[in-house]
Amino acid sequence: MSRRGSAANGEAIEIVKTVALALAIALVLRILLFQPFTIPSESMLPNLHVGDYIIVTKYNYGYSRHSIPFSPPLFKGRIAARAPHRGDIVVFKWPYDNRTDYIKRLIGLPGDRIQVRGGVVWLNDAPLSQAPLPPEDARVYTGGTRIAETLSNGKRYITRDAFPDGGGDNTGVFIVPQGYYFFMGDNRDNSADSRFPTSPNGVGMVPAENLVGKAGFILFSWDGAKLYNPVSWFTKARPKRFFHSLK
Repeated sequence: MSRRGSAANGEAIEIVKTVALALAIALVLRILLFQPFTIPSESMLPNLHVGDYIIVTKYNYGYSRHSIPFSPPLFKGRIAARAPHRGDIVVFKWPYDNRTDYIKRLIGLPGDRIQVRGGVVWLNDAPLSQAPLPPEDARVYTGGTRIAETLSNGKRYITRDAFPDGGGDNTGVFIVPQGYYFFMGDNRDNSADSRFPTSPNGVGMVPAENLVGKAGFILFSWDGAKLYNPVSWFTKARPKRFFHSLK
């Protein structure tokens, strides 16, 4: 083999090594630190919009098999597990298939009693504080308005009330088992969540193992941008939502 051929082969090997190392580093970062997600639905309005591109931190709750791409059955439970906080916005694997990513707000911890009465969440036999926003601050989404809700730990966030007497506005009493969590979407009348049994139309209780990570912030946001239309990357951008911290 000529020197030129040997040099070309050496360069090719170095390129392969560099690409392999870059992919390995990216995989480690994705598993241990950060993972991007795109919001596909309106279940977390008004806080998350369709087209928001968010960054989820993977280290807050420790690691499970769902921290790894494709959720290989390498081990059970969580490594370096830490309990999530009530009010966190969490990405988790849908218990119905253990593959699909869902994002909701954590309302109920193990041992909690939860019920929804007339659209008001009762947590351990006490109603959560709800305050309609004043007209000058309220946004309207197809007839719905924003409501400030405050958890027992003081965590305050905004929910959306689309209409009275929605399908999840009145429920039975849920008791969260040990090792499970109860989640709700902020868009209360348009969210398949823990108020509905695990099924194609509901989430049910979510095992601790299914937690993927905590939603940290919105990196970018687009309103209907198309990958094949670069012009839309600029005309459909929502710069006011860029680098927006999530509560």
